[in-house]
Amino acid sequence: TQKWQKSGFSSFIMFSVLIGFLITFIAYIAAKPVNKRFPQIPLLVIGMFFVIAQLLIFKIPYEKYNAQMNGLFSHLLGYVTVALAIPLASMRYDDLPFKSIVGILVFASLSAVALPMSLAYLLHMSEPTIMAFATRAVTTPIAINIATLLHSPVTLVILIVILSGVIGAAFSSIILRNINDERASGLALGLAAHAIGTAQAWQRGAVAGRYAAFGMAVNAVFTAIWLPTFMHFIK
Repeated sequence: TQKWQKSGFSSFIMFSVLIGFLITFIAYIAAKPVNKRFPQIPLLVIGMFFVIAQLLIFKIPYEKYNAQMNGLFSHLLGYVTVALAIPLASMRYDDLPFKSIVGILVFASLSAVALPMSLAYLLHMSEPTIMAFATRAVTTPIAINIATLLHSPVTLVILIVILSGVIGAAFSSIILRNINDERASGLALGLAAHAIGTAQAWQRGAVAGRYAAFGMAVNAVFTAIWLPTFMHFIK
């Protein structure tokens, strides 16, 4: 009897995950043509609204959907982040302005940490919340690891990272409208809006996509090293 119960429970869990995956997949397929019609709106934002619509139509609680899919997508997100190294292999590094790139990366990392933390401090937020804003500079999997080291609320960290990526990608068409160099626009998107910005950069072109992936990856590694170390010493 216990074996049948365990087998039935496992089948139910697998079926629930499959339903959640189908909802997400359908939302992605439906969002693609809308994104082509309105490229200034990030694909993630459009897909998010399609997911919400399906949850409302089928009367599925968000908490249930999140519980089913959070573990799976968090696991896959790590693979996706590592896979961004693939376009980096096809980049030409011999013509990179090394000193300029290093200066931009250092400035971007330091300012992306200092400015949000300063704003949170001025608004008299709690220390864990201020620490959560320190992770704004990096993509979600690395931000979660940094949040664990800094004892920050992981849910808030994920929200901050995703919102910063969505806002950065959404306004990129306006901010970068006069930037014709794909290397500059790609690097800016990767540094400011990480994974979502990188996806947006690929829509601009292969060169912009590679530089966005490069900026996001190097910035994430650099921030993941200096930020926890710095916080450890000042405490």
